[in-house]
Amino acid sequence: MDQIVHKSVEVNGVKLHLAEIGSQSSLVVVFLHGFPEIWYSWRHQMVAVANAGYRAIAPDCRGYGLSDPPPDTEKFGFSDLVDDLLAILDSLGIDKISIIAKDAGTRPANLFTLRYPTRVTGIISLGIPHSPFGPPAFLKELPEGFYINRWRESGRAEADFGRFDAKTVVRNIYILFSRTEIPIADESQEIMDIVGPSTPLPPWFTEEDLSVYGALYEKSGFLNPLKVPYRSMDEEYDIADPVIKNPMLLIVGEKDYFFKFPGVEGFVKSGMVQHFATNLEIEYVPEGSHFVQEQFPDKINQLILAFLHKHSS
Repeated sequence: MDQIVHKSVEVNGVKLHLAEIGSQSSLVVVFLHGFPEIWYSWRHQMVAVANAGYRAIAPDCRGYGLSDPPPDTEKFGFSDLVDDLLAILDSLGIDKISIIAKDAGTRPANLFTLRYPTRVTGIISLGIPHSPFGPPAFLKELPEGFYINRWRESGRAEADFGRFDAKTVVRNIYILFSRTEIPIADESQEIMDIVGPSTPLPPWFTEEDLSVYGALYEKSGFLNPLKVPYRSMDEEYDIADPVIKNPMLLIVGEKDYFFKFPGVEGFVKSGMVQHFATNLEIEYVPEGSHFVQEQFPDKINQLILAFLHKHSS
């Protein structure tokens, strides 16, 4: 961790924070985080790939962590993250990368790979299979109290989160998302009310870890992280062919609540997912939660390094 260096690059009118470790001349692995995460979510993986001879780069997406917010939140979308990644690589003189993405980070990773396939050696997705873009069907199939439905509603999450400091909000979301049940609130509850104040953190997530997240979300706030991903699911993209042909690895934590979303397990296990990623490998982690890379870092690092060694060129 102490060897990770921090820098900023100015691209597309915003200053973005990058965490980096490894030799400048090494093959590059870019890590894209989800919510409620930041570059720090990849701390275990960055050190592991650097020790194996790669150069690891983990940006805070615009609007997150130490990166600048977008100039106009209403116009902020996933496409901005794709444009930012391209600009980061060009500013650093990097031609080709492997991408490792989790949760909401998988959409810009997939979009980047579809738009610039020759610049991607391989792509690893943690938890989220590549599927056709657009609003997912499960938004209508799950009840009003489903957390994404609540967080897509303008002002609802802001009022809910605003009752607590940023550290408590991240704490509650980490606890919720590390469970096997889909987070759904009763009509009389807000999402934050599902977690009691005495509920312990997951054993693999320390108070020190929480403090890092809390400080960074205290800086960034939650407005832009709510806009992307949750309020940008309807975004449309000019993608003629949505099939990823690059080598791809999907790592599935079988205790990840996302795997219980209507249709997700069937989409993966039936092989339908391979219609949209034709060079796909799938690895299952039986006890893996939504935060599988923090929960079982050694196991995930082994899977990542095996894939990188196989497909790096």
